[in-house]
Amino acid sequence: MSTREIKPNIYSVGALDAERRLFDELIPLPDGTSYNSYIIKGSDKVALLDTVDPPKAEVLLANLKELGLKKIDYIVAHHAEQDHSGTIPKVLEKYPEAKVVTNARCKEMLKDLLLIPDDKFIVVADREKISLGDKTLEFILTPWVHWPETMVTYLKEDKILFSCDFFGSHLASSDLFVADEAKVYDSAKRYYAEIMMPFRSMIKKHLEIVDKLVIDVIATSHGPIYDKPSFIIDAYRDWITDEVKNEVVIPYVSMHGSTQAMVDYFIDALEKKGITVKPFNLTKTDLGELAMALVDAATIVIGSPTVLVGAHPAAVNVAFLANALRPKAKFLSIIGSYGWGGKMVDQLKGLIPVLKVELLDPVVIKGFPKEEDLRKLDGLAEAIAQKHREDILVRKG
Repeated sequence: MSTREIKPNIYSVGALDAERRLFDELIPLPDGTSYNSYIIKGSDKVALLDTVDPPKAEVLLANLKELGLKKIDYIVAHHAEQDHSGTIPKVLEKYPEAKVVTNARCKEMLKDLLLIPDDKFIVVADREKISLGDKTLEFILTPWVHWPETMVTYLKEDKILFSCDFFGSHLASSDLFVADEAKVYDSAKRYYAEIMMPFRSMIKKHLEIVDKLVIDVIATSHGPIYDKPSFIIDAYRDWITDEVKNEVVIPYVSMHGSTQAMVDYFIDALEKKGITVKPFNLTKTDLGELAMALVDAATIVIGSPTVLVGAHPAAVNVAFLANALRPKAKFLSIIGSYGWGGKMVDQLKGLIPVLKVELLDPVVIKGFPKEEDLRKLDGLAEAIAQKHREDILVRKG
């Protein structure tokens, strides 16, 4: 990806990584990603905002060369994670006069992760400013979006918010600005679900700060730039609200067909009550798709057979994942089967200590579901429908 001008004397100089399919050895990347880095040329000084993941260092250095930069005065580090900061040492080798501008907490992390010497830093506080001459950088601390040291930069003269991971999307697109809103919306929602959702309460507070800024452009660290900021700000407002939708997410796994039969019947029972159901077979599921479904759903129902007196490992994993992502779901239950006994329900309950959900009576049966077992599933479907109705009535006042 070559340099491209966003506004006069403001350039995108980052790199695409279209072939990458896994982030942090954990997060699926069906559409690759980008590492966005920006140059701001002021009348007196030049600032580089973030770098790129180290394997793409040569792309960034070539882009800086293409701009004909004789010097860089400041390297702004919004976030210590290496996909943003990892190439700072190489940039410092090329531009040794540059200083790394960041907050106190990020400075210590960069020293630990990248071994950058102490004397290379300029430490800034919340709402502190640095002048580039005719352009002013204002730094706003945004802790826990999504690490404790993150911050953003506001360029008042050009009304640009350089938001780092905030509002980002893992999408390797050749478009500088958002072109396909539907595609970007899905990618941004996946990104929010996988990375930002555990910090929903903090994001609410940071959105209040963003609302007070006059913004023409949001330039993120991943994905296309937003030249219509309301598009992504409104999406975030929807995702972080406490309101849930009349939806049930069913992550499940079945070994010999009993749990599958229960899930199939249960889906039909819920749909007959006007509930949207999103099932995910955990042997085939993209966990990013599951995370996206968890953003809005009122209820989670985990389906699992019993394996060696406990839940199937795939069900254990999804319970652990849900607990880590902390979705706003209000209700949770468990359905499944066993051959001779076990403690599956207690095990799964123990894996979700931070979820603020009401646990509805599980339906766990012996062997293949019989008529009386199906009636229990009908009862659970009715209990969920009633809980959803009550929630809607409460919201309507």
